[in-house]
Amino acid sequence: MNKIDVLQNLQQVFSIELKTSKILVVGLGKTGMSVAAYLRQLGLEFALVDSRKNPPFNDVLLERMPDVPVFTGHFEPAIFSLATHLVVSPGISMEEPVIQEALARGVIALSDIDLFACSTNKPIIAITGSNGKSTVTTLLGVMAKEQAVPVAVGGNLGTPALDLLDKAVQLYILELSSFQLERTTQLNAVASTVLNISEDHLDRYSGMDAYIQQKYKVFAGDGLMVLNSDDAVVLAMNNSEREVRTFSLLDEQADYHLMDREGERYLAVHQRPLLAVKDMLLLGRHNEANALAALALGHAVSFSDVAMCTALKHYRGLKHRMQFVADIRGVRWVNDSKATNVGACIAALEGIGGKDIILIAGGDAKGADMQPLVSVLESKVKQLVLIGKDSALIKQAVNNRLPVLEADSLEQAIALIEQNAHTGDTVLLSPACASLDQFANYQERGNCFVQAVQALEK
Repeated sequence: MNKIDVLQNLQQVFSIELKTSKILVVGLGKTGMSVAAYLRQLGLEFALVDSRKNPPFNDVLLERMPDVPVFTGHFEPAIFSLATHLVVSPGISMEEPVIQEALARGVIALSDIDLFACSTNKPIIAITGSNGKSTVTTLLGVMAKEQAVPVAVGGNLGTPALDLLDKAVQLYILELSSFQLERTTQLNAVASTVLNISEDHLDRYSGMDAYIQQKYKVFAGDGLMVLNSDDAVVLAMNNSEREVRTFSLLDEQADYHLMDREGERYLAVHQRPLLAVKDMLLLGRHNEANALAALALGHAVSFSDVAMCTALKHYRGLKHRMQFVADIRGVRWVNDSKATNVGACIAALEGIGGKDIILIAGGDAKGADMQPLVSVLESKVKQLVLIGKDSALIKQAVNNRLPVLEADSLEQAIALIEQNAHTGDTVLLSPACASLDQFANYQERGNCFVQAVQALEK
């Protein structure tokens, strides 16, 4: 859309006038910076405010737009009193007193996603959920590229939505958080999904009902609804007046489901097998659900089975989250460094079929009880290799119930495993502990693992 059309849309929907509106952008992080660049391009008058003394993009803004007023350190009511419109970044609660006072005066609030929706007539796929949304978003982007569709991927993940706007793009794929959705009214995605619902962000909401209500806003408009029929809360979002497709790990009557054929498990649609699960690089039951959701969303925009299955065969996953690294002489190496607590490690182990897992665990346990890990270790792990300062804590909990090796470093652990692993084994880095005893963060730990495995591959 051209600038004139966008301004007309903003005037019609939000009463934004080129000459008289005064827009206050609240928050100077990635989103706030993207809003500032967008408003400057349209020639609209705006200022920015942030309660932090030195917000992340303050210096960038001063360099690029030295004439734009910026107020930092606190939310000054006098600044808000001058605004006709507020664009509030997702990280800032709408319950802030100065925001509530402005709304009570009739100031119009909108989001960067509203601005985005008013600025394109190209199809949008919108993805939210408590877990898995980043994986589905990036996987769908890979599918679009296999389909040779000019695509832009971002939102809550990676690039802010407004920075994605480009005349060459034919499809936008957006990951949206509850914080983004709660202040968005203009979204009308051609297809959208809530992948699942679990307790999250209850420090920002009055309770689960309020959180669920925000997630439901992803279905605004009249596009296809993709629902997880294994999640009762999500399934209850079904709108009988809309086109709905379901996905399930448990129910073969769902539109997208798993099925067994000749001893193999397949991703399937309407009882038609599409791809053997073993042919995906992604591991874990949760990723089988993510793959089914992506297939449903892809079919909604006419992606071919061939393109989507090719993507599923090659997509390695997000870094440090059950990320496939390599297959070396029949041994699969998987980086789940983001598993910094016991629950995340248990989920990773339970998601992998079979018992041929060699697990690298340990680090800073942060005082956590390792006992809940023991039963799943017994059932899924053939060899446990421990690293880090709290390795003795895990070893004590295991109490000789399975073979344990100890290593002084992650590199040494990999060298020990390389000598003992056999074809069919899966080597999983899923530490169940934080990384700060040996690494700057879990990313550095994961990168160290990847580099060491790649050195083996060479």
